[in-house]
Amino acid sequence: MRILGFGDNIVDRFLDRGLDYPGGNCVNVAVFAHRLGAEAGYLGVFGDDRAGERVREAVAAEGVDLSRSLVRAGESGVSTLRVEQGERTFLGWNGGGVTVRSPLELDQSLLAYAGGFDLVHSSVYSRSEPELPKLSATDALVSFDLSSEDEFRTPEYLDRVCPHADLVLLSCSHLDEAQTCALLAQAVARGAAIALATRGTDGAMVTDGEAVVSAPARVVGDASAIVDTMGCGDAFLAGFVVALLGAGWRRGSPRPSRAALAAALQAGAASAYDQCFVEGAFGRSHPSGDPVASSMW
Repeated sequence: MRILGFGDNIVDRFLDRGLDYPGGNCVNVAVFAHRLGAEAGYLGVFGDDRAGERVREAVAAEGVDLSRSLVRAGESGVSTLRVEQGERTFLGWNGGGVTVRSPLELDQSLLAYAGGFDLVHSSVYSRSEPELPKLSATDALVSFDLSSEDEFRTPEYLDRVCPHADLVLLSCSHLDEAQTCALLAQAVARGAAIALATRGTDGAMVTDGEAVVSAPARVVGDASAIVDTMGCGDAFLAGFVVALLGAGWRRGSPRPSRAALAAALQAGAASAYDQCFVEGAFGRSHPSGDPVASSMW
């Protein structure tokens, strides 16, 4: 199976550790999918600063194909955060840098490359919405992370994304079960083939508009053993899609069965559990670089 992350990359700067880690939703999904046995690629824009070079080197070292990604003049995206008792707290970011300011547009060559994967994953942090109709016309499945912010839950935004997505992921740890079910139903009604919600320690839910399947989280018994929760949602998604692709899910195939969805939820929960014991998204840290520019705020 072949999985492509298309969109964001970033530096996660842990102020309490004085360390920078490579990351970004689309990078993380590609790296995690590769660690789970998939052939993986990343397609996006790296900054030409030292931070961008380090992210690029880290992703390549994970065995992810970067052959069609670009380096552009400009600063890398940087998010600042700290970890307290295993939980991460985001403090701010610089808007994503050149990766978001000057994202890739899919010409015929890049579209042919992306369409050669079984699944292409992107996110709200990638400014990739204009490219989704192109991707959905290829042989690749399209997944999209809708994150947790209200601005990405409006009918107008869902109408931009859902008709072109075979799978959308929504972070719903702040919602109760009824609210989560309503949001998933809305995403499917607006065009998504499958809608998946992660709810932290309350587990996860998925629907294709007919079946609704739930699964509990794998909870770490000793909370003090948690390194941090960075990347757990991305790890869940990677485990989920690798399981579904392994069960035969492809463009043009029947939608996954209820049993396949249930098994994929379990695979996602296992992947997210393992992620709790990893520093940053996938390790490969460096001492923090230059102070974050004031434009970040």
